[in-house]
Amino acid sequence: MASSRNPMDDMKSTWRTWDRDQWKLPHKIFERINVYHIELNRDVPIHPKEDKIPYVSDWSLNRWVLVTSGVPLLAHQLFIYLTGYNFHPIIASFYYYQASRLFTTRELRTLRELGHSHGFLDGDKHERDGVPDVGVSKALISVMLAGLVRPLMTVWLTYDANKAPGSLNWAWLLVEISLYGIILDFWFYWYHRVMHNVNGLWKFHRTHHLTKHPNPLLTIYADSGQEFFDIAGIPLITWFTMKLMGMPMGFYEWHICQMYVILAELAGHSGLRLHASPPNPVTWLMRMFDAELVIEDHDLHHRRGWKKSHNYGKQTRVWDRVFGTCSPRIESVEANIDYDNPVSMPIL
Repeated sequence: MASSRNPMDDMKSTWRTWDRDQWKLPHKIFERINVYHIELNRDVPIHPKEDKIPYVSDWSLNRWVLVTSGVPLLAHQLFIYLTGYNFHPIIASFYYYQASRLFTTRELRTLRELGHSHGFLDGDKHERDGVPDVGVSKALISVMLAGLVRPLMTVWLTYDANKAPGSLNWAWLLVEISLYGIILDFWFYWYHRVMHNVNGLWKFHRTHHLTKHPNPLLTIYADSGQEFFDIAGIPLITWFTMKLMGMPMGFYEWHICQMYVILAELAGHSGLRLHASPPNPVTWLMRMFDAELVIEDHDLHHRRGWKKSHNYGKQTRVWDRVFGTCSPRIESVEANIDYDNPVSMPIL
């Protein structure tokens, strides 16, 4: 009997070893931007589950986002100071798209180096999935859409050419950064949980779960409906929610908030064997209630799959803790964390 399995569900990834004459444009673009999760000619350390797992400090991750998101703002402010002109919205869209692209590229390459240094979760059982042979074009389009749509959306909704980066609301900034991930995660949690538990909606989410050991390039790898909600829908709902709560959420504040989210999304799909939480100024408070997310939490979610899953949050574990859907950790249990030899997220 012929198999009923959809050929597009095959996650085999061998194309990087093909003769390059077989490559098409998407393969060449991936090669050009060089954001693979590993380099094929380098070793990846493999650790038993009981080996100590390195710790990444909250400050290291917050510092990384603040520096990499702040440099474009400083350059923008300097341009205004020297010329007396601000960017037209079209120029601002292009400028902040390029800034986001450089931020993301740098992050992906940094995550790769950390993988080669420290290995991956569940690495003694399974290597990380690559971009599948049948989905190279799809993965590339997903990555490009995520990088393009969010800056355009942010400019369209909030950019004001009469305001410079120095006008951002400093009094509100810390509050907005702290709450953005938690509020976004509330909406993401329920949208995500419903996609798992309602039969008619699982079909829109199942493609994302073809990978049981994801890498960052598969962060947005999904059917088009889910891609829309991940890229634009949930951030839009979050922005409107915060505006309704009375927060300014101007262009420059939202830019910084979204850079925080990008790091959380990519690191959360990296599978790095590191004990690291998505950066947030109040991670210390969430940790007091065992409600902070770590890389292993979303990695375990992917290994589980369909109905009655767990760890639905992607920025925090606040809503999983509130609604009782946390799962036990394996390698990131407290007794297994190596606090004595912390790892930093290198800025340069």
